[in-house]
Amino acid sequence: MTKTQKFSTSTFKKITLIGYFSLLFFMPLWLLYLNPSQGLSPILSLCLFTVPLLFPLRGLLAGNPYTYAWSSFVVMIYFLHSLTTLWVSPADIVWASLELIFATMMFIGGSYYAKYRGQELGLSIRKAKDKA
Repeated sequence: MTKTQKFSTSTFKKITLIGYFSLLFFMPLWLLYLNPSQGLSPILSLCLFTVPLLFPLRGLLAGNPYTYAWSSFVVMIYFLHSLTTLWVSPADIVWASLELIFATMMFIGGSYYAKYRGQELGLSIRKAKDKA
């Protein structure tokens, strides 16, 4: 942990995984049981909102900083869904707010984990300058 870093890398990993698993369990619960959609079939709801979360599972559990970085793109689906739901459906404010909180946890935790763990491992996205 550096002087400017207030949280450890493992803390960011825990925040990310809490947000991730909360989304993974909450989305099917919300979309299939708490408030099923009248416009989408249950199978389509499950595919659209749960399957994308399964792609980074192995890398997140392994602590791969690259997976933590690209999974931030996946979580944008849930940001968009929660913010759209908050805008158009006041009846779902509680469920959409929970989704937004979980997505935010996953996004912020994952971004910082990827940054700091990558630094610990000596990884860089910048190209090394040629030694001339």
